[in-house]
Amino acid sequence: MITGLGLDVIETERVAEKIQKEQGFRELVFSAEEIAYCEPKAHKYEHYAARFAAKEALFKALGTGWVTGTAFNEVAILGDENGKPVLQLNGQTAHTLQHLDLKKVSVSLSHLKNIAAAVVIIEA
Repeated sequence: MITGLGLDVIETERVAEKIQKEQGFRELVFSAEEIAYCEPKAHKYEHYAARFAAKEALFKALGTGWVTGTAFNEVAILGDENGKPVLQLNGQTAHTLQHLDLKKVSVSLSHLKNIAAAVVIIEA
């Protein structure tokens, strides 16, 4: 049974500008694994933007918005062995959200030169 659905869309350029202009923004928002994945990509800002959208979509799906005890860089969108996006909660964020018992979380990412989008579905 679906218990939450979140969708977010963002302009790729907004994420690119933040990363380029604000020192520390990239590390504040993205995990080390996400940075390692995105940096070597030819169109890295599209990949960053899709991950940013997925983090926003997660909290929309939860219906909580961002809550105290969570951090952007502790929500990681990684790829499984086939490249399928998988959501991973780390650190204090995992602890803060453990009471929600997130058994199955599905993530879909999409990006173009100018826009990125993500959908998160939570099932019980």
